Amino acid sequence: MFMKYNKVNVCKFVGFVRPHPQPLSLKKGEGSLEVKYFVNKEFEMLKRGIKLFFELLLLLIITFCLVWNKLVIYGVSQGIGQMTMIVKAKPMQEMLDDKAFPDSLKQKLKLIEELKQYAVDSIGIKSSNNYSTVYNQNNKPILFTVTACEPYAFKAKEWWFPFLGNVSYKGFFNKKEAQKEIRLLKQNGYDVDVYSPSGWSTLGWFTDPVQTNMLNQSDGSIANLIIHELTHGTIYIKNDVTFNENLASFIGDKGAEQFLMFKFGTTSKPYKDYEEHKKDSKLFTAYMLKSKDRLDSLYTSFSGKETEGIKKTKKEQLITQIVVGVYDQHLFKKKNYFNYSLQAFSEGNAFFMAFTRYDSQYDVFEKEYKEHYHSNLKMYLEAMKQKYSLR
Repeated sequence: MFMKYNKVNVCKFVGFVRPHPQPLSLKKGEGSLEVKYFVNKEFEMLKRGIKLFFELLLLLIITFCLVWNKLVIYGVSQGIGQMTMIVKAKPMQEMLDDKAFPDSLKQKLKLIEELKQYAVDSIGIKSSNNYSTVYNQNNKPILFTVTACEPYAFKAKEWWFPFLGNVSYKGFFNKKEAQKEIRLLKQNGYDVDVYSPSGWSTLGWFTDPVQTNMLNQSDGSIANLIIHELTHGTIYIKNDVTFNENLASFIGDKGAEQFLMFKFGTTSKPYKDYEEHKKDSKLFTAYMLKSKDRLDSLYTSFSGKETEGIKKTKKEQLITQIVVGVYDQHLFKKKNYFNYSLQAFSEGNAFFMAFTRYDSQYDVFEKEYKEHYHSNLKMYLEAMKQKYSLR
């Protein structure tokens, strides 16, 4: 005779609650049939549970793709672009052994190798495999970075990305996609800037290669660029692009300065050239930040009764004054900076926002660095890592 289960017990069993019937006597062989029956029953229910799980997972994926289809498509496109670089990049030693690769550029690669080690040992940069490979870009731009800003307020357009949070720039490996984004932003009334960066950081998700166009820069510029990007891989605060870029700019500058002193000495041409360029850069940046404040004052003076035409005319007149005013600055390479400032006519507020994004907090960092850390860059970076580790 089989063990008897009343209706309540059977319902409990199906609901994965084991019943507790009174044990009855069994005939020989019947117990094994009973066990087999319920084992098969549990197995079927397990299969149905697994099937349901994957059906729900598929539904979630489909829903995500429908809701975030543009983000998914963009992510796939960027992933392909980044992976193409990684796959085609060659180990640095292979480039150093390549007889066809110019000796002058090999010296730059050796400089980067030494620089990386210095950054880890003397600055406190996180050790990584970044810049241990070389990607030949054949003098062509790889990435196109788009930024945008409201036309009568310094409020940057932001894009949201997983893990990164809100960021005020968007990169494209596909030039046509970048142009499409620019057209859309302009249609929505934004001032837009687009440029091809010398380098960027993938924050440790991928191995960042040396791009051959980097090697055309001066020793000081290379040092600044590499340390800047390595700083991103060392400390990155989600949803705070201005902090991240300003800190990387500060560490990049101070780190490059110290490396050039260590490598060549303060009387060397690389060090003197860097310091001379730095003076021009700081003066021009300060002028553009003040100019941004002038524009901001203009925008806040608008009462709301002005027509679009009047606001646009006043904005263009002030930008003209700002650009012409570059010639009044005590710049060593005045013509170069004047030509650069001409971009303000086509880029509008997006041009000026770049100075806020990268250089507006330099003086704050420097004051802290000197007064509290006695100009010890490694100590300062370590303190910043500890301070923001919980954010």
